[in-house]
Amino acid sequence: MKKKKREDEYLNTMSKDPTNWHGPFYVNHKDPRLIVPKYNPARGYTFNFASPYAYVIIVAIVLIMVAASYLK
Repeated sequence: MKKKKREDEYLNTMSKDPTNWHGPFYVNHKDPRLIVPKYNPARGYTFNFASPYAYVIIVAIVLIMVAASYLK
């Protein structure tokens, strides 16, 4: 249990590091998480844009929105 807590603390310090933020985008190849808390956690979550899965999810969301507009 302590190992998990230390790992969570380490990952949270990575998401608070300003060098991993490029404007509103979080990019950190060392962070294995796909969804991370924003720099100010009260504002919600964002994608880790270093993960290729983030782009797959974004494209899927856009395709669903386009398909929904055509099926109207």
